[in-house]
Amino acid sequence: MTDTLEPAALAAERKARLRRRRNNLLLVLPLLLFIAFSFVAPISSMLYRSVYNPTLVELIPRTISALVEWRNDKTPPPHTLNTFSVELQQLAQTRQSGRLAAAINRAQPGASSLVNATARQLRAVNPDTLALDGARYLTQADPRWGDPALWHAIKRLGAPYHVDNFLTALDLERTTDGAIQARTSARIYLALYAKTLGMALVITLLCAALGYPVAYYLAHAPRRKAGVLLALVLLPFWTSLLVRTTAWIAMLQTNGVVNALLQAAGLIDQPLEMLYTRFATIIAMTHILLPFMILPLYSVMRGINPGYVRAALSLGSSPWSAFWRVYWPQSVPGLTAGVLLVFIISVGYYITPALVGGTDGQMISNLIAFHMQQSNNWGLAAALGALLLALITVLYWLYDRLVGDRNMTLG
Repeated sequence: MTDTLEPAALAAERKARLRRRRNNLLLVLPLLLFIAFSFVAPISSMLYRSVYNPTLVELIPRTISALVEWRNDKTPPPHTLNTFSVELQQLAQTRQSGRLAAAINRAQPGASSLVNATARQLRAVNPDTLALDGARYLTQADPRWGDPALWHAIKRLGAPYHVDNFLTALDLERTTDGAIQARTSARIYLALYAKTLGMALVITLLCAALGYPVAYYLAHAPRRKAGVLLALVLLPFWTSLLVRTTAWIAMLQTNGVVNALLQAAGLIDQPLEMLYTRFATIIAMTHILLPFMILPLYSVMRGINPGYVRAALSLGSSPWSAFWRVYWPQSVPGLTAGVLLVFIISVGYYITPALVGGTDGQMISNLIAFHMQQSNNWGLAAALGALLLALITVLYWLYDRLVGDRNMTLG
């Protein structure tokens, strides 16, 4: 009798375990779906768009097919140019030549006006004539159509998958023979990455220098006073980020509060140019991100037993030595959490640099937004974002190797 009950009991227990697992999965399913749609899907789309650009193969497919076999430094054969002239005329008649011009111009500066002007001239030509003698019409419209470098750029962009956006984001370019070299034109992206990391580091250090004493005072103040002061720390979260940023415009402008106080005190004769500078971005972002440093520190410091420091003092240690050897190591987890939080947020910040930074205080996020909203170069914007994501991942990996997640906590 007992032998027959044991398999039934095991089966019932197995069913109960499966039921609990299913219920647990159903509980976390909304969170998993939210993460998939709001985090995984956008990042995957960004990474895909950075290497996928089918514009040319969609607009001029026959020309791209003809250029596959072309591998020299001379102008493509006449039948290839004839094919391109016919397709360019068709694009001009359907008002899509502008898309082609914009796509080619990203790899060959100056090609936008060339493509648009030629498309207007070819619009009225007989298509049969272009199919037979389109090469002559192209070179008559503009001699630049005989430049092999232009056709090499068209051939390279004709591949639906390529890494040219990443090369541009790294201030690199391809030569006509396919070799990679430093860009001969403006090199702005690496310098902007370096400036972004430098500003983020300065903001993080300022937040740590200002936030540590504040958190220390909050952790050791009487409970009622600490509650009031903590509410003041949290007060900026109850105010719109846009309002806090525009308040700094009123503070730092030429006729603003800071300049008025300095002139009234006789410290300066002429107003200082503080707004729309790197200084304005650092000051405003330090003010905005300071609570993200204070809160992890305060949470950890509240859990430190003050008896440890008193014991060190009673054993003859000086106040500084007791703080440095006893208190400081216990507060490091909160400091590392705040440093990581502030640094990662500041690297990708957009609104504050856009409003108070001007040209000098712009960060890489502002350039990504420019390519997304104004230049419509989504591939380059995706490549810049992917490189920023990779850079933050590498920095976090190095941080984890040097500090370790065991030394990081939010309380």
